[in-house]
Amino acid sequence: MQKSTLRIIGNKAIMNIRERMCETPEELLDSEKLHQVLNHCIRNLQSKNSPLLEIFDGRAVDSESISDLVNTLKYLVKYENSLVEHVDKRSVTFIRNLDRLADFVEYLYDCWRGFDRFIVNDSEGDRLDKRPYRTFNETVERLSHLIRSVYRQIIENITGSHPNVYRQIPAGAEMSVISMPKEIVWNDDRYRKLNSIPVIRQMLIYPPLVIHQPMNKRTGHFKKIEKNPIDLVELHPDEWLCYPARIGKLLVMVYFHIDFFELGFSQCNLFQLADDNDLQRKPDAVFIYGAQGNVLDGLSTSPTVFCEDSQNDIFVGAVPGRPEFGYFGYLKKMALTLHNAFMMKSGTMPFHGAMVKILLQGNKEATILMMGDTGAGKSETLEAFRVLGEKHIRELTIIADDMGSIELDRAGVPIGYGTETGAFLRLDDLQPGYAYGHLDRSIIMNPSQVNARIIIPVTKFETVIQGHKIDYILYANNYEDIDESHPIIERFSTSDAALDTFRAGAVMSKGTTTSSGLVNTYFANIFGPPEYMNIHEEIVKRYFKSFFRNNVFVGQMRTRLGVQGFESNGPREAALELLRIIGVEN
Repeated sequence: MQKSTLRIIGNKAIMNIRERMCETPEELLDSEKLHQVLNHCIRNLQSKNSPLLEIFDGRAVDSESISDLVNTLKYLVKYENSLVEHVDKRSVTFIRNLDRLADFVEYLYDCWRGFDRFIVNDSEGDRLDKRPYRTFNETVERLSHLIRSVYRQIIENITGSHPNVYRQIPAGAEMSVISMPKEIVWNDDRYRKLNSIPVIRQMLIYPPLVIHQPMNKRTGHFKKIEKNPIDLVELHPDEWLCYPARIGKLLVMVYFHIDFFELGFSQCNLFQLADDNDLQRKPDAVFIYGAQGNVLDGLSTSPTVFCEDSQNDIFVGAVPGRPEFGYFGYLKKMALTLHNAFMMKSGTMPFHGAMVKILLQGNKEATILMMGDTGAGKSETLEAFRVLGEKHIRELTIIADDMGSIELDRAGVPIGYGTETGAFLRLDDLQPGYAYGHLDRSIIMNPSQVNARIIIPVTKFETVIQGHKIDYILYANNYEDIDESHPIIERFSTSDAALDTFRAGAVMSKGTTTSSGLVNTYFANIFGPPEYMNIHEEIVKRYFKSFFRNNVFVGQMRTRLGVQGFESNGPREAALELLRIIGVEN
């Protein structure tokens, strides 16, 4: 990354810090970064012919008059407005209309806070990662306090009054990282160019965050190709960062472009950030999010592609950097596709589903895996369990919210593992008030649009990788209503019958992708299995026989999430019925 820069890209303001931050109002108002923001705001006002430009009182809005404006603001930090004109005659232009000047300062402050704001602390040579709290305190906290106090002092000296209510709104960065070069172990020199990209070692966020993604839906599939994307992409150190993600048992190096910083940083609420011990081994996968230009076009039916580099025992995924791919679902699902592909090549069964361990009143417990496609009602049923918790459940532990894997132990017993520590949920499908109850740690994306999402931590990484004996495996059926022939929860009698339903992967689309209506996806999991269908078929046939041999309850659960009128009650009634069955069987 370049040293001590501010870049404004769309709605993002990205500060890269290599030297000390501004410590005084004078330093802040004299800084090049302040002038960048001020010029940006003035251009916006000029494009609208805004009345706020009347503060220039007919003067040309050029570098000289803007410099006079900055000097006036510097005096207004110290002095009341009646004294400023005696200090500098050039300030008379701006203090002639105090109401308009106050409105301009408010606009400038709101314009700055309207950005998605990020600070990257470049730790090269300084080892800031060894004193992260001090680093964050001296950058993010200090900047926020300085900007807020300068704004307040100027406004109070313009208006001559003090507010009755002070709101401690974060005015610095909303997200900050400490990044540094890391010598990652690679078997092939082709990958060594990735070592020029700084690796995130610590993060600080100020939730709740509201992030505006360029896109609010995902489309297309992640296609396996023969050509390795690592040979096609160019990564410049001043435009990229790496988030080293622990996804289940795997280490996935996620490299993301500056155009997608808001999405790359949001991984902290979803995937565990790898520690220094993790980074001493060779990564299992590489994901390049934001590849330049059209380098991925034409490689498959979709430019969202991945490759198996069997010679180096590593998977490589890539997604273009164009705005239509600026949706967190692309980042999340490609990372999980790489996980699933690795699992299948290892002879392990991946799943698209939610897994939870429930301890009921009376010490009855069960580990439940609900498999199904996006919008099938998995997360919504978990949410129903949370709501029912006080009355029926002593403890609820989430193992997997969206993806995971199943291994068979030496006795052939199925053991489940998760991948993520967080959840990427549709706001519309949550119980009323649930999102508000978790605002203190949430990242909210495109809240005013269809498919608005929230990312929240839901479990511990130790729980994700611990391994849990599975008692129930249910297909989440969101499209069928219930009657005498179609109970809420239906148990399959044979592995072949179960495989027919799971293999069909039927789901009523909820609008989270560009598909609609009733659709079928192989094993409700487009994220890897269709690209390895022969291998996957061998795995699932062997695993489902093991499920029945070990008396695992294998069935389908009708959540009715896709049935009009049952979007809330459907998952709740499914959860209640499952709790009843667990209580009876255990």
